[in-house]
Amino acid sequence: MTIAVFNLIFRFRNTMECIFKLRGLLSTLTVLVLEIVILRSQCWRLWDFNNKVVKFVSLGLWEACYPQEFNVSGTAVKILVNTPFNSTWTVSPEFQYAQTMILWAIFMKPIVLVFGAIGIKISYMKDPFLNLQMYCYKACALILCVSSLYTLVSVSWNHFVDHYGHTTFDFPPNFPVKKEALIKKHYTAVFPIGLLTTAMSYFGMCFFLTERRSLKLQSQTKAQHACILADQEA
Repeated sequence: MTIAVFNLIFRFRNTMECIFKLRGLLSTLTVLVLEIVILRSQCWRLWDFNNKVVKFVSLGLWEACYPQEFNVSGTAVKILVNTPFNSTWTVSPEFQYAQTMILWAIFMKPIVLVFGAIGIKISYMKDPFLNLQMYCYKACALILCVSSLYTLVSVSWNHFVDHYGHTTFDFPPNFPVKKEALIKKHYTAVFPIGLLTTAMSYFGMCFFLTERRSLKLQSQTKAQHACILADQEA
């Protein structure tokens, strides 16, 4: 009975240790999924218009979506139209920078996953290289910090310019509604999801730094033991 209890405690301890080691990678994967959601979102901006043909327009990073009514054999049919941005559109700077920064934030996440996986792999070696592990976790934390700033700046800039500033974004001449008919701007989920993504990146960064600090303490402890053994042999 006692042996079974000890085995159970040992397995539980190993499971918790594995979870602690994986929490940085899990946070990074969560952030990656959220950033892909932000990238593919069609609701970076949602505008209402005083127009009989187009009531509202939803703007993504690369295209605009709007419902438009068509007369098909005497029946009014409403169809969702997707119009990609091209040279005829006046795309504002906050949109252009958001496109670049979100892509960079996403492309940086596989680097974090690779360094994190290398750090975990090293930890299971018989004689782990603590310094190399610490470098891997430090790189993970640094990259997460930079990528989270990219995400935060992109969604914040878009939000505040749209609702509190002046945007140069405009429709092409052949668009079915004019910007002058704009009557209302809605708050969308992109900004709060961006804040959540930044918070998750911060947690992931803290997990990697905590693991690095633990390894640093282990390295110092080993160095002290080595010095004590050397003094005893002398």
